[in-house]
Amino acid sequence: MSEIVFDSVHHAFGERQVLRGIDLRIEERRVGIVGANGSGKSTLARMINGLLTPASGTVTVDGIDTARKGAKVRRKVGFVFTDPDTQIVMPTVAEDLAFSLRRSGLDKTEVAARVAGILDRFGLAGHAEHPSHLLSGGQKQLLALGAVLIRRPEVIVADEPTTLLDLRNARVIAEALDAVDQQVIVVTHQLSLLTGFDRVIVIDNGVVAFDGDPAAALPAYRELVE
Repeated sequence: MSEIVFDSVHHAFGERQVLRGIDLRIEERRVGIVGANGSGKSTLARMINGLLTPASGTVTVDGIDTARKGAKVRRKVGFVFTDPDTQIVMPTVAEDLAFSLRRSGLDKTEVAARVAGILDRFGLAGHAEHPSHLLSGGQKQLLALGAVLIRRPEVIVADEPTTLLDLRNARVIAEALDAVDQQVIVVTHQLSLLTGFDRVIVIDNGVVAFDGDPAAALPAYRELVE
């Protein structure tokens, strides 16, 4: 597993302090991050692969500073957004998956093999030439996840990946994330996603309010929001 370290991380958007002195070391295989809206959890998640960089303090992945070497970090850490439409950029499903490998240096045969593998894995083989924007919500999120996995990162960060989905499709995405070999960090409001996780971090008002086993962390979170 990769070692992700937050060292005295502060961040603000204008006058609003979003993160206040975050110190974390994340090494577990399955980690959940929970918190109320505006708590800072998504900001924290986006710092793991350098989508955001701290106003002060550092975030490192296996010793690589996300602020100084963001591109290198993003080769190690893939990010799945809440809304898959923000990630889907090509007209067809197969083209969208192949687009993720455009700078990989792989030859066409390897690219085609990886695309076929992801299509089969997520039940999208019959949709390879279909317009991406006509997929169902669940299929779009599977495509977004597949476009991350096809690059074979070491870590996957998923920011509320089931929020826009119905219960059935949310379960499909949860099962897909559970089945990946990579280290997974999931930001979510849906606490059932975190059953069986190794660790849950509760963020409240920009600080770590609780950090531990899901059995203890989830009741602590419920108490905060109630």
